Amino acid sequence: MSVSKARVLVIVANLGTPDAPTPSAVRRFLKQFLSDQRVIELPKFLWWIILNAAVLPFRPKRVAEAYAKVWRVDSPMREILEQQVAAIQQQLSAQNSKFEIDFVAAMRYGKPGLEQTLAAAKAYDHLIVLPLFPQYSATSTAPIYDVLARWILQQRSLPGLSVIRDYYQHPLYIEALADSIRRFQQQHGVPEKLLMSFHGIPQPYADKGDPYPERCRKTAQAVATRLNLAPEQWAMSFQSRFGRQEWVKPYTDALLQQWAEQGIKRVQIMSPAFSADCLETLEELALQNAELFLGAGGEEYAYIPALNTDTLHIDLLSQLIQAQLDGLKLTLQQPID
Repeated sequence: MSVSKARVLVIVANLGTPDAPTPSAVRRFLKQFLSDQRVIELPKFLWWIILNAAVLPFRPKRVAEAYAKVWRVDSPMREILEQQVAAIQQQLSAQNSKFEIDFVAAMRYGKPGLEQTLAAAKAYDHLIVLPLFPQYSATSTAPIYDVLARWILQQRSLPGLSVIRDYYQHPLYIEALADSIRRFQQQHGVPEKLLMSFHGIPQPYADKGDPYPERCRKTAQAVATRLNLAPEQWAMSFQSRFGRQEWVKPYTDALLQQWAEQGIKRVQIMSPAFSADCLETLEELALQNAELFLGAGGEEYAYIPALNTDTLHIDLLSQLIQAQLDGLKLTLQQPID
């Protein structure tokens, strides 16, 4: 007698992006994103006033103009996420014939929305969720957990669930970053300074116990060690500040300004916190900070792209998912009745 295969849904999730590089689309996205109390921890009513009176009336136009500089057929993040999912599926489908597996892309904010993806998840025997944030933070990874938790509360018959928390010092992740630097420098030369810039979080969040800054430091140190870099050859920093409160330091823009004023002429920059190129890398790092560094006296500034669909990166993401599938092979041979 034949037994039908167990059904597994693999959700590969990133933060999110607007539907278009227009003020109205950006406003919808920012309203959803900035209304999350994981992102902004001010008292809810106070932040509602600030958001609706001081942020949403003015910021969408500026952000839309920035998006327009990097927009392709679609948002870079969404395009790359879909390409990543297709590559993972191609790598994993054939070697997991015991299961019926679907691979889908999802966004915490914007489309394709994680909530909509989960609406069909009750038909599966197991869910594997991979947030594409190499370093866990309560501001990025935890909102994925929040959506899952709300969905779980609404279900009577639940599938199994695996969430891959992060992978900030996974050997293949470190090697993928190091290899991308090597290949870039083979074409563009070795700079005086390599800067690893991570998305920042407010300092009070770190003070309350968010492990993100320390995970970033461990990633940066591991990459520097893998490349045998001397301390004077590299540094790490944090970018993308928002609002007036203090954020974790050093700040990327301030450090680049300082280097230029000190006579550093050649800099290369990358952002290991991003699994896909997006506004913060393509516009802020590659354009804004280049203008800042060159305007302050620097001579050569180059952005090293995110890992995106790099072969080693897809190998890493596939390995993370495959480890979960290997465990299921012993326990999930047929659907759960």
